[in-house]
Amino acid sequence: MMNNVTNEVEVKDLPETTLAYVRYVGPYKGDGKLFEDLFGKLFQWAGPRNLLRFPETKTIIIYHDNPEITDESKLRVSVSISVPEDTAVDGEIGKMTLPAGKYALARFELSDTEYQEAWNWVYRSWLPESGYQPDDRPCFEMCHNDPKTLPEGKSIVDICIGIKPL
Repeated sequence: MMNNVTNEVEVKDLPETTLAYVRYVGPYKGDGKLFEDLFGKLFQWAGPRNLLRFPETKTIIIYHDNPEITDESKLRVSVSISVPEDTAVDGEIGKMTLPAGKYALARFELSDTEYQEAWNWVYRSWLPESGYQPDDRPCFEMCHNDPKTLPEGKSIVDICIGIKPL
């Protein structure tokens, strides 16, 4: 059992959410600097457009591919924030919709090197005993803080998986 698991996995219905995102293709595991740069780019775009309204603005990292199946050079990740539906995007900034539905949200406090272990715990420990199975919606991390604000530099994250009954 991981020592940074809160043991809180909440199953809840999330609303459809419009996201503005920056996409990256390639290896990302344990690369905190990469995510910092991607968020920097996104926030630099969003700030002048008055789209950063924390805590209402949700910060979400979507993983489009399973790293156990997809070659790491082809892994796609989208660093995103929730935005109003009518937000105009351009250049490197894309827009997509995160589908509504039932999700499992597992809360963790993680350093850059602990994400894999956390995802493994959700899929290998919690999910098989939950009575649910993953559906085909993307899984993602919802970030709740700037890691620089915690003494250990950890991120407070919900790992979110679209689920349906077995």
